Amino acid sequence: MRFIVLLLGVMIAANGIGQDSLFLKVHFLYGSKPKKEHRATESRWFGGVLGGHVGIELDSNRILNFVPSGKFHIITKNKKPHSRFAVHSFESFYSILGGVPGDNKKTIIYVPITAEQRMLFDSISKAYQEQTPYDYAFIGMRCGAAAYDILGKLGVLRAFSYGKTYRKIFYPKKLRKRLLKKAESNNWRVVREAGTDRRRWERD
Repeated sequence: MRFIVLLLGVMIAANGIGQDSLFLKVHFLYGSKPKKEHRATESRWFGGVLGGHVGIELDSNRILNFVPSGKFHIITKNKKPHSRFAVHSFESFYSILGGVPGDNKKTIIYVPITAEQRMLFDSISKAYQEQTPYDYAFIGMRCGAAAYDILGKLGVLRAFSYGKTYRKIFYPKKLRKRLLKKAESNNWRVVREAGTDRRRWERD
């Protein structure tokens, strides 16, 4: 009897671990600009309607995302990278451009992964936080391309070369469209929030 109880406990624990850890949550904060009648109270955001931000969460409330650090480069300078991979909480990620997280338009895509992919993500996350792999630049890698780079290395999406990645994923919407298409085909969970009506939001 004791063995059966122990076995049931292990199975329940394993099931809980699987539910908590064997998917990535890809977070998309949409680009926006204030509506005309709210310009006095709503701030302008970097990138406007075609801006936004993207990050990847594996462990609860720890969203890995690529951000500038130092002077913003127009053309990439990988020998002198002004960038870093940072980890933000849910609240800080969704307020990174401004506003209140609950007021901002967002989409969260749940991507199933294997135990091996989890280990690889942990390894990439640690290495990228210790030493940034590329510069943050207008003509170069930014948050969308950097998230694609990681998903490509995990085998979630087709991997591209460095140059092809930033040319194809010029802003977050380019990545979001690809993931939403895969989510629809594979019945992945997608969570959406519309955002405040005081701003004009980017559309899918």
